[in-house]
Amino acid sequence: MAIWPDEDSQSKRLYERGLKVYPGGITRLVPWLEPFPVYTKFGKGAYVTDVDGTARLDLLNNFASLIHGHANPAIIEAVSKQLMLGTAYTNPTEVEIELAELLCDRIESAENVRFSNSGSEAVMSAIKAARAYTGRPAIVKVEGSYHGSYDYAEVSLDTPKEEFSTPPKSVGYAAGVPDRLLEDVYVIPFNDPETAAQIIRAHKDRIGAILLDAAPSYLGFTHVTPEFAATLRELATEIGAVFILDEVISFRLDHGGAQKRFGIKPDLTVLGKIIGGGFPVGALVGSKEVMKVFDHHSGRPLVPWSGTFSANPVTMTAGKVTLELLTPELVAHINMLGDRVRAGLTQAFTSSGFPGQVTGVGSMFKIITHQRPVHDYRSQQHTPAESAAMVVLQRLLVLKGFHVSGAGMGFLSTAMIAQDIDNFCAATEECLRQLPHPDNGEGPIW
Repeated sequence: MAIWPDEDSQSKRLYERGLKVYPGGITRLVPWLEPFPVYTKFGKGAYVTDVDGTARLDLLNNFASLIHGHANPAIIEAVSKQLMLGTAYTNPTEVEIELAELLCDRIESAENVRFSNSGSEAVMSAIKAARAYTGRPAIVKVEGSYHGSYDYAEVSLDTPKEEFSTPPKSVGYAAGVPDRLLEDVYVIPFNDPETAAQIIRAHKDRIGAILLDAAPSYLGFTHVTPEFAATLRELATEIGAVFILDEVISFRLDHGGAQKRFGIKPDLTVLGKIIGGGFPVGALVGSKEVMKVFDHHSGRPLVPWSGTFSANPVTMTAGKVTLELLTPELVAHINMLGDRVRAGLTQAFTSSGFPGQVTGVGSMFKIITHQRPVHDYRSQQHTPAESAAMVVLQRLLVLKGFHVSGAGMGFLSTAMIAQDIDNFCAATEECLRQLPHPDNGEGPIW
């Protein structure tokens, strides 16, 4: 039987079909893998099996959205019961209140909830809420921090080295972003409270929101320092801006989210990923004072936010069961597995002699194919040779039965056991020994 990446594999056949109906043959960019994607047939627990019958340990879990792995029996049972009753209604349901109550119980800063269908939507609604509440147009965000696909939130996501400046300037992400949009985004370096204060105070009359991810993926999941988080909180209060914490990914770090782990006090928190139990979801939670911009009781709300599939009962049911299963003890367990994978990968780099490192926090990690200290967006950047090495490493790991992202990211699930982690680390060491050294001028081995 042919297997990926054979030319006569089922994955290749599916990709050829995709080329006829998709630009570039795919509809999601991030899971791309050269020379064509691995197409999945099914997932169970910690593993996914592709259309050619090969099982692999899934260290991506749909980019952090499946904290209990694939086809968790309790989630499947609850969702199956709901499917028999219907998939979506015009009117609200009890289960959406139950999930909102769970979120308010777990998140100290959450008094009200508003559901949407993705983390990107939730970020968009948070920015709109902050603008409506303050009457100011501009936002502040960290250079290199990912907050979804809203134009404003994408600014300076991947600023090229030739456009670095001090302080950071606003750089559009997608082609065609209007210059006037960039005027409403002020960019600050991560974990640099002095520079952040200078920039924010210089534009205090225009800033409606300060947006922060406590452990940004593009920064190697380097976590926020207490001083930086406290400074942003104090500055938001000082200038009358709304402090928004993006916990779409980082909510997994603690039973009460990253804000509990790091002692952050946001006005609004953006959620997604795991709170949908494997189904599309987004949520904005926060203080009643700020969330009142969505309240319709006095007529047209300041932010008339709605969505056809927002709070649909299938997602709400899956999310409710997911959070009920995710006890403090289980969070501690997968964070321990995260420590184990970081220790194992560090040893793999040492033993193989390949110049790299692993960063991360909790159940998140990132493989970095250089040894320079990582503390912000610019310090984690790779040279072309270093990036090429990661592409080769990803491919080698896929061939050995492991899925990580092309950027080296991984997100653990509660379905994993210590042996899964140890197997992955051992395989990574074997793969590292096959990589060309990024400093010796060699190209990729493929």
